[in-house]
Amino acid sequence: MPRAVSRPVLRTSLTLLAGTALVAPLALAAPATSDASDPYTVTALKITVRAGNRDCAVDADLYRPSGVNSGHRSPAVLTTNGFGGSKADSSTAASAKAFATRGYVALAYSGLGFGKSGCPISLDDPAIDGMAASQLLDFLAGARTADNGTRVDYVTKDGRNDPRVGMIGGSYGGAIQLATASVDHRVDALVPLITWNDLSYSLFPNNAGRRYGVSASVPGAYKHQWTNGFFLLGEAQGLVKPQLDRSRVGGGGCLHFVEPACDMKRLLDSRRYPPGETEATVAYARSVSPVSYLKSVKAPTLLVQGQADTLFNLNEAAATYRTLAGQGTETKMIWQAWGHSGGMRKPAKGELNLAEGNLDTSYVGRRILDWFDRYLHHRKGTDTGPAFAYYRDWATNGPTYATSPGYPVGGGQRLYLSGDGKLVDNRGKVAHGDREYRNARLATSHSESSLAALFGLPDHAPFDTKGTYLDWMSEPVTGGPVDVVGAPRATLKVASPKTEQVQNSADAAEKLVLFAKLYDVAPDGTKTLVHRLVAPARVPDVTRRFTVELPGIVHRFEPGHRLRFVVAASDSAYAGNRGVKPVTVSSAPEDTGVLELPVTQGVLR
Repeated sequence: MPRAVSRPVLRTSLTLLAGTALVAPLALAAPATSDASDPYTVTALKITVRAGNRDCAVDADLYRPSGVNSGHRSPAVLTTNGFGGSKADSSTAASAKAFATRGYVALAYSGLGFGKSGCPISLDDPAIDGMAASQLLDFLAGARTADNGTRVDYVTKDGRNDPRVGMIGGSYGGAIQLATASVDHRVDALVPLITWNDLSYSLFPNNAGRRYGVSASVPGAYKHQWTNGFFLLGEAQGLVKPQLDRSRVGGGGCLHFVEPACDMKRLLDSRRYPPGETEATVAYARSVSPVSYLKSVKAPTLLVQGQADTLFNLNEAAATYRTLAGQGTETKMIWQAWGHSGGMRKPAKGELNLAEGNLDTSYVGRRILDWFDRYLHHRKGTDTGPAFAYYRDWATNGPTYATSPGYPVGGGQRLYLSGDGKLVDNRGKVAHGDREYRNARLATSHSESSLAALFGLPDHAPFDTKGTYLDWMSEPVTGGPVDVVGAPRATLKVASPKTEQVQNSADAAEKLVLFAKLYDVAPDGTKTLVHRLVAPARVPDVTRRFTVELPGIVHRFEPGHRLRFVVAASDSAYAGNRGVKPVTVSSAPEDTGVLELPVTQGVLR
């Protein structure tokens, strides 16, 4: 008879999962305290807010710097946790301490549905989570008290009930900033790290048939590993943290999620996209995403996104940046090294480490300090840095960050898909040829085990099974390295008669799914899938040419290395095709696929 898993053992296992939380590098920490040597005091508070149709008790810690009082006021920084975390996470608490040490009032709080805060998880919905955070601004303005009567009268104000406040946080703690700023224009500055633009792209991405930003007209491939990780963290809250506030009971059959989020998960798990229900799910995912409300965000925003991130890739930050900049909102963007998929536990030397609060000694940290110095202290002479900066892992001598006055950067270099499996630099070199692959019933390609990096666990090297993919290879790099910065694009034309028979079905899941990706192949044949990134594409119409935008990268192809472009039938981290669908790719000089690369240095041949 199998041995039953004890509740304490299960609770410990889930605590380990929650300790990784799908956010910036953090570990569960003890409640915030201060001692005589700290230049601030910490007060634990409960602040009950109205969020949607519920009253929610928000668990918060108020950091008050020494010497700050009603006669000597200071700006405030509001920060909250990533998904699965709380105000006690090392990164959240460390951020509050770092800013309090620098003279800012700081309020760190557990987001709704996490830590000891009440109400179900509502995915940073501006109408719920955003409005809850807005009421915390009221508290910082002194316009309302905490539940125990505590009132703040020492935050700098720009009006009677207008506190001067900036926000910072990662992942789930990043999107809440944009949600709050969309419903409350009292927020003065934002620093969202490694967060999303469109949750429908994050959880079921389609990199083909995009309408704007990262949003597509047809729902994509279900990113089931990441999504299941999210929902396990959320549903496990009652076991990890017993005796939860009863207001956290969810709806739609979920323990701790609001009903629309529960409905979205149920649809994705069905692997079906029926009409009506699918449109409602996509609409909900976008309603809790910046893509739907950025037009209302006016606060200066410093976007920080991670290159090692298969959950919220660089394209999401680029979409947010373009929208904000296009509407005149002051915004700048940094592509740092670490993200959800790597480097969070131990950032590279010189990189921002939120758990350590190394704001003064990291490039990104200094940019954040300057951002708040300019927009919270109103020091107009402060240089907030270039519009775009990106980390280069190959820059061992000199600055690790390159900068640009704008984004995108680099010129578009085109390579053509030849019928003999080569990538060539002009159409005249394209050989005639037809090449076929077909999917199996199970996944035959592997890019990553999505949660491995969060746990610090090893992951199998990426692979593709013969007959279930096609690839094209460039010549070795000569005459100096080739640097690619941005999102490559592939324009393809495929033939799939079996897909044609069903692609007009009312269920969009019948459409062809493929996965595009880039490898770096070393002279010894070692293949590296750049940051384990892939581009799932659900082809809108296989009878027409289509374009796939791959995830953004910052990568150097060294001399002697080759670029390998792969189109695969499946990927173990995603739901794939329904049924077996053979695919043929034909090439001819006058009609072939094209790979376009944003190259900032060098030439590929």
